[in-house]
Amino acid sequence: MTLAYPWLLVLLPLPLALRYLLPAHRTSTSGVRVPQFDLVVRVSGEEPSSGSSIRRRSFWQAAVYAFVWISLVIAAARPQKLLPPISKELPTRDLMLAIDLSGSMETKDFQSPTGEVVTRLVAVQQTLDDFLTQRNGDRVSMIVFGSGAFVQIPFTQDVDVCRQLVDQLAVRMAGPKTAFGDAIGLAITVFQRSQMEDKVLIALTDGNDTGSRVPPIEAAKIAKDNGIIIHTIGIGDPTAAGEDAMDEEALRTVAETTSGKYFYAADQKQLKLVYSELDSMSERKIETLSYRPRLERYHVFVAVALVTSLLYFGVGFAKGLASHVIELADQPPSNAIEHISRDTNEEQIA
Repeated sequence: MTLAYPWLLVLLPLPLALRYLLPAHRTSTSGVRVPQFDLVVRVSGEEPSSGSSIRRRSFWQAAVYAFVWISLVIAAARPQKLLPPISKELPTRDLMLAIDLSGSMETKDFQSPTGEVVTRLVAVQQTLDDFLTQRNGDRVSMIVFGSGAFVQIPFTQDVDVCRQLVDQLAVRMAGPKTAFGDAIGLAITVFQRSQMEDKVLIALTDGNDTGSRVPPIEAAKIAKDNGIIIHTIGIGDPTAAGEDAMDEEALRTVAETTSGKYFYAADQKQLKLVYSELDSMSERKIETLSYRPRLERYHVFVAVALVTSLLYFGVGFAKGLASHVIELADQPPSNAIEHISRDTNEEQIA
């Protein structure tokens, strides 16, 4: 338990201070009316003098008043119960994934850890699922690109939603070509709204740029000026020709321009190792915000003061009523008959 305004407890001795500092309340009233008072004074030979009657409080009355006053002062100080602390992790880094969904991503040349041959996209999805579960302290976003680049997931800490959306990715959903440079340009635009100091883009592609309006290397220079680090991952066939050929030189240049690193993964096992290495390259600083909820308890003391007052005055009223009833019950019956007879005679005379 704690008090929101503990300084209000200085009011506890206030009634005692007022009792000794302020003058007592005085009321002038006539105590006794005596017919022919002057004659009585002359006969007795004593001069009348003024006096006062002080009504003393009983012990219980003073105790009740003190208890009610203490309860009200404590209620004014707002007693609160501290609940268990609640901690919340604040993001310290923005991490964006850029995933190639061009037509070549449906090529079945990746071997899973179980020995099954799967498409490149399936291998990426399975690896990203494990990678996203370890994103404590990061805000995650995802861009998909093909003939164009699109934001699939805005920055969020909801890892479960990210995993669900990654599982829904499909080849050619962004077009059949590879607009790698446009994906970097879109990432720069999204990062401009970020307030984080650490901005990391992990770009994965299996081919060369065939449809961008901005060359990837030029886009990487702009990313460097905006404090964005780009790590590139190549998963295509370096020996292929034409549009399916993977431009390793461009991927390496983009990464080095932004102080990032280039990786090549030939199968799913190597792809997992790449993401593990990326995870260990930059240390994540996790900031924790903790606070303790407070449950108000002032109403308990107000209720106690109110109930005590009602009981005290209720008992006093009951005692007075009982005394009056007993007084009437103790009155002699003859007196009552005499009063009735006297009233009847007066009515007859009238």
